[in-house]
Amino acid sequence: MIFGAGGAGLAVALTACAGYSSGDSQAVPAADQGTADSTATTAEGGGGGGDAIAKTSDVPVGGGKVLEDQKIVIVQPTAGDFKAFSAVCTHQGCTVGSVSNGTINCPCHGSKFSAKDGSVANGPATQPLAEKKITVNGDSISLA
Repeated sequence: MIFGAGGAGLAVALTACAGYSSGDSQAVPAADQGTADSTATTAEGGGGGGDAIAKTSDVPVGGGKVLEDQKIVIVQPTAGDFKAFSAVCTHQGCTVGSVSNGTINCPCHGSKFSAKDGSVANGPATQPLAEKKITVNGDSISLA
């Protein structure tokens, strides 16, 4: 069978989406899905993990910052309460795009997650965002 240049491009595009279907709630690798005992840690002055991934001043109260390279979203739902979650939407694996009005928002299909605990606030996602452990030391936020 011979495909023209357009047919080959279509085959590549279809292959790129083949891993996800609208009904596939397991599209996100298990490593990106949370467990019940996965909790964020906020430690003022405690011995942190690795290098700083953000500054506290980068994360507004009631908002957040998406770290696309690390696939992490850091939020500050209330003053001084920093939390981090996987930035990979549990619906079809898109990276979340923003944090506003108390929710972490996925631009692909409209899923919204609570900035307080990562739970689903609005579908189509049915699974929460995995919480990531972080430490806050002074004005630096690091993975624990």
